[in-house]
Amino acid sequence: MAVADPQVGAPTPVTSGLEVVARLVDAYAGRTPVGTVAVVGNAPVSPDPERAATIDAADLVFRVNGFALDGPRHPRGLGTRADVVVTQWALEATPWVFADYRSRLYLYNEPGMMYADVERLPAWWPPDLGLVPIPNREVHQPLSRALGFDPAQPRWATTGTVAAWLARLLYPDARLLLAGFSFIWTPVQSTWDHAYGGASVLTGDHELIAEATMLRSWVEDGTAEYLR
Repeated sequence: MAVADPQVGAPTPVTSGLEVVARLVDAYAGRTPVGTVAVVGNAPVSPDPERAATIDAADLVFRVNGFALDGPRHPRGLGTRADVVVTQWALEATPWVFADYRSRLYLYNEPGMMYADVERLPAWWPPDLGLVPIPNREVHQPLSRALGFDPAQPRWATTGTVAAWLARLLYPDARLLLAGFSFIWTPVQSTWDHAYGGASVLTGDHELIAEATMLRSWVEDGTAEYLR
């Protein structure tokens, strides 16, 4: 597996915390070598068997936070697989988040710890479930620079964008599929709608226009495909 250098975009050996994450992600992939990666956000989508089949056919599937999966009573066109879950401290768990959790990799996304060491592992986290932090230095800081954020200000990307960035970083030559990202096409939002559960308020530490611009540029230049 080649990991792209976040500075120049070229494959290079990594001797940092990112290498640990990279090897774990590879180990939890549905198939290796990974040639197709799907990153599924939590925005509502219309039922679409073709979209669901495309997601499930990927070699590796990322989900984020309080995700939903398709099932007999929940046909949403989101697919049924979750190999890697990127989550954060303020997770609102859905019925799918911890189902079959021993077969998944959970990555802890907490860029806020660069500014204030206040986050703690929730008391309700399963005691036998490990949690691997996403390295701020190797992942979040380069992403923030790519988004044009001032590193002195407490501002960082949403979990979905972090998952997409991580997928591209770890598998720069893979086919990248995106689904369930409403803000790519509607970057001005004050609340989030979810495929499962109610809406939530968008916090002030995010800048959706910058994230939308970056992800949309990937779709436009063919770096990624958006599954509508």
